Amino acid sequence: EQIAAACMADPEWLAQRLEEGCFPSAESTAGVWRFSAATLLRARRMRQFERDFDAAPELAALIADLLEESDALRARLQRAGLD
Repeated sequence: EQIAAACMADPEWLAQRLEEGCFPSAESTAGVWRFSAATLLRARRMRQFERDFDAAPELAALIADLLEESDALRARLQRAGLD
């Protein structure tokens, strides 16, 4: 419920995305879901795309994947001093 609230979404929205596998790094231990900061950012991005652009969940997940890859590439460029 806390993660859903942080995304300004209903808990059902989050549960459905978890069932669909949209958060591959989320872990469930003894029925309690654990989210990293990166997974929370992914959830927020997905919710924003679904809300703002009426994107299908699969499209929002794809866009989140692309943004995560872009962020990782930017970080690599910064570490290499090529930014």
